[in-house]
Amino acid sequence: MSSMSGVDLRPRGSRSRPDFLLLGAMGLLTALGILMIFTASAPRLEAEGLDRSSLMVRQVWFVALGLVVLLVASLISDRTWHAITPLIYGGTLVLLAAVLSPVGALRQGAQRWIDLGVIDLQPSEIAKPAVVLALAVLLAPVHEASMRWRRVAKALALVALPAALIFVQPDLGTMLVFGFVALVMMFVAGTSVRQIVLLIALALVALLAAVQLNILKAYQLDRIEGFFNLGDQTLSINYNQNQSQVAIGNGGLFGRGLFEGTQTNLAFVPAQTTDFIFTAVGEQLGFVGGALVLGLYGLVILRMLMIAGAARDRFGQLVATGVAAMFGFHVFVNVGMTLGLLPVTGLPLPFLSYGGSFYLAMALSVGIVNSIWMRRARLPGALQLTR
Repeated sequence: MSSMSGVDLRPRGSRSRPDFLLLGAMGLLTALGILMIFTASAPRLEAEGLDRSSLMVRQVWFVALGLVVLLVASLISDRTWHAITPLIYGGTLVLLAAVLSPVGALRQGAQRWIDLGVIDLQPSEIAKPAVVLALAVLLAPVHEASMRWRRVAKALALVALPAALIFVQPDLGTMLVFGFVALVMMFVAGTSVRQIVLLIALALVALLAAVQLNILKAYQLDRIEGFFNLGDQTLSINYNQNQSQVAIGNGGLFGRGLFEGTQTNLAFVPAQTTDFIFTAVGEQLGFVGGALVLGLYGLVILRMLMIAGAARDRFGQLVATGVAAMFGFHVFVNVGMTLGLLPVTGLPLPFLSYGGSFYLAMALSVGIVNSIWMRRARLPGALQLTR
């Protein structure tokens, strides 16, 4: 069905321009991330007799590749993304299965990567935008006031396939991302509040059953136990979170300055360039720097939601909403973890944390959303029905 008739009130060519606010916020977060990765890794690398800028340089290469991915994704029509989603989803399942085969690389007790030489590919990161796209294709044709349980079951099955493969790796954090994104997208597609509440209740029952049946790994149970006893075992289970809170507390209002933070300089915070990168921001740039970072993330998520509102069809609306939910969940859980408000979960911060696969996946997601913006509806709210 064609879109509602009417005159395009925007200037000629305005609908093909990228979202400069979204891309600008992403660029600022990326630049700050490169700086924080350098300040958090340089002292440790220098102490080990290595090039103090090696990690930063590697991240710069990831960023350069990510920008190419973003550009290509923006140039591809949202309708083409709709058409190739089954291939993307199927290819992702193949990669996730390959990780668990002899092809996968086992590191620190987890088998999550495929060693490609130049980069360690982590398919679970690529699975995030793939699941968003697949859910959007499935849910876009729904037009009834409330979604039927059959469609809900199909959505859950679509998410369960990659989630099961990722759980075995193990990677509980990514599974939580899938769950939150699925709930948000199903709600936007028409799932009732009653259905959402029931699904959340079932998820909690499943979590309790997993704990009782010892399905979760020992370190995952330790993280949950540690969260409920933050004042205890600060040198063992709660070491990461304790050092994280000390680092952020040291920053005060304006921070101690670059390379001036004791926790950062002396490498007291584990995984500071990845999962705990926000502690480098908090200690060196203080409350003001942390607030700036959260403000930029707020702008990114706001722009994505506005793009969802301007999308020309339901598919684009759901994709932009799903990506916004994915970013919001990453930021909320990561920052909450570093502040001791949530249990430790291996979820990095978009554009700030070190990592090639993660940056590429986030850049791809922004590129797809930008593609939706560049081909938005002629008039605000003029949604086309999706086949």
